[in-house]
Amino acid sequence: MKISKQKHCIVIGAGIGGMATAVRLAAIGHNVTVLEKNNLPGGKIGQIQRAGFRFDTGPSLFTLPQMVNELLQNDIQNQDKGVKYKKLETVCKYFYEDGTRINAYENPVDFADEIEHQTGEPAQSVLRYLEISRKRYEASADLFIFNPVKRMFRILRQTDWKKFKPLLHINPLQTMHSENSHSFRSPHVVQLFDRYATYNGSSPYLASSVLNVISHLEHNTGAFFPEKGMYSIVENIYQKALELGVKFRFGSEVTGLLRDKNSISGVKTRKEEFFGDAVISDLDINTFYQGVASELKSPFSVKKPDLSSSALIFYWGMGREFPDTDVHNILFSAHYREEFAALFEQGELFRDPTVYLFISSKIVKADAPAGCENWFVMINVPAISKDNQELLKDQARKIIIEKIKRVLKIDPTPHILFEEVTTPRTLQDVTGSYKGALYGNNSNSIRSAFLRHSNHSKKYKNLYFTGGTVHPGGGIPLCLASAAIVAKEIERS
Repeated sequence: MKISKQKHCIVIGAGIGGMATAVRLAAIGHNVTVLEKNNLPGGKIGQIQRAGFRFDTGPSLFTLPQMVNELLQNDIQNQDKGVKYKKLETVCKYFYEDGTRINAYENPVDFADEIEHQTGEPAQSVLRYLEISRKRYEASADLFIFNPVKRMFRILRQTDWKKFKPLLHINPLQTMHSENSHSFRSPHVVQLFDRYATYNGSSPYLASSVLNVISHLEHNTGAFFPEKGMYSIVENIYQKALELGVKFRFGSEVTGLLRDKNSISGVKTRKEEFFGDAVISDLDINTFYQGVASELKSPFSVKKPDLSSSALIFYWGMGREFPDTDVHNILFSAHYREEFAALFEQGELFRDPTVYLFISSKIVKADAPAGCENWFVMINVPAISKDNQELLKDQARKIIIEKIKRVLKIDPTPHILFEEVTTPRTLQDVTGSYKGALYGNNSNSIRSAFLRHSNHSKKYKNLYFTGGTVHPGGGIPLCLASAAIVAKEIERS
C-alpha cells in the first residue's frame, strides 16, 4: 500500500544497508536519492576482476538468504525476483597446527559426529550446545535484531514472558570463551566456537557469552552461497532500487549536513546541496561523526571508540587447484588467547595469526580459469593507531605462507600468478571504515554488545542510521535488519 504523504529521502552511502533502506522506502512511495562517493555500489561488498579471476572483496558468508529475497520480492510484480543460491554441504573446514581437521558439515548431526570422531568430544555435547543457541536466537531475535532498541521494553511488556525463558539462563557477565570452556572438554571445539567473536570484530575472551548465539545461523539454519558470487547480491539490490525509481549519484561524497533547528534539512557535497525530509546515513558511525557530522555533538561511544579488528587480505590468482581445501577454510592459531591480546591490547601483527582462506571458485567455476583457483587469504589485524601506521605487509605475507606450508602442507608461492592486497588503510580510504575497523566498535564489553548506536537520532527527528556499525550490527543479515528498522521508523514519523 502506498503511503499518504510522499517524503524526499536522502541516503548517504550505497552500501548494502543504504541500498536496502532505499529499496524499502521507494517501495512504499517515497522519493529516494542515494549519494555515494565511489563510482559503484556495494560499500564493503565489492569485487576484483583480473586475468580471468574474480574475487569477492567483502563478506563471504551468506546466511539467512531469505532476507535478501524478501527485500527483492516486496511487491506483487516481482515475486519471481531473487538471488539464486546453493546450500553448502560443508559450512567450513577447520585446520589445526597439530594436524587435526574438522569438516563442519551442514547437517548438525553429521557435524557433531565429525567432531566426536576427530576430537573425542561427545556428539551429544555439540547438539545440546546448538539447540541452546537455537532457542536463544528464537527468543532474542525479535527483541534485539528486528526492532529498534527503544522498543525493547514495549516488546517485553507485550510478549508472554515464557518466550524469553531461554535467555534467563544466560550470564551476560560470562565471556564467550568461559561459557564454551564449560560446554566442551576439547580445546579444539572450544576454539571452533570461540571464533564467532570475530564475526563482529571482537575477542571471545572479552565479549559476552550472549554472542555465542551467532553459531546458530551457520550450524542450524545453514550457510549458503550465491550462484554468481557475493557481489551478485549487490547487483540485484541495486537493480531493484533502479526499478523502483531510486536515483543514484555516484562520485558524490557528502561533506556536511544542513541543519534547521532540531532537524537536518539536507546534505552538501563538494559541488551541490541536496534537501530532503529524511536523511539516512549508511556511513561508518565513527566516520560520520568525525567527518560529515563533525559539527554535531558526538555520542560517548564515538568520542572514545573501542574499535573492532581490521583485516589484511591477499587476493591470489592461483595457477592450480587444491583438493584438500573447501570454499571456507580456517587455519587456526596455536596461540589463540595471545592472538587476541595482540589485536586488542598490544595493537600488533601477531606472529601466528589465524588464517581465513576463502575460495569461491570451488562453487562458482567462472570465478577462476580452468584448473585454477581464486584465493582470498585474510588475517585479523588491529585497526590503525599511532603505533601501527604501516602494517608490515611483507612480514604478514611471510607469516601466512609459512603457516600454509605447515598446516596445509602446500607451498603456495610458485602457484601465485598475481596478487592484490587490502590493508586497514585501504579499507578506510575505499569503504570509509574508520581507521580500517571492519565493524565500527567492538563488542568486548556488556555495554558495547547491547548498546550499539541507535537507528534514529535522539536530537534530530529526521536523521537515521543504517549499516553494519549501528544497531543491530555487522554482516549482511543485520545490515538488512537495520534497513527494515529505519524504513519502519520513517513510516511512523
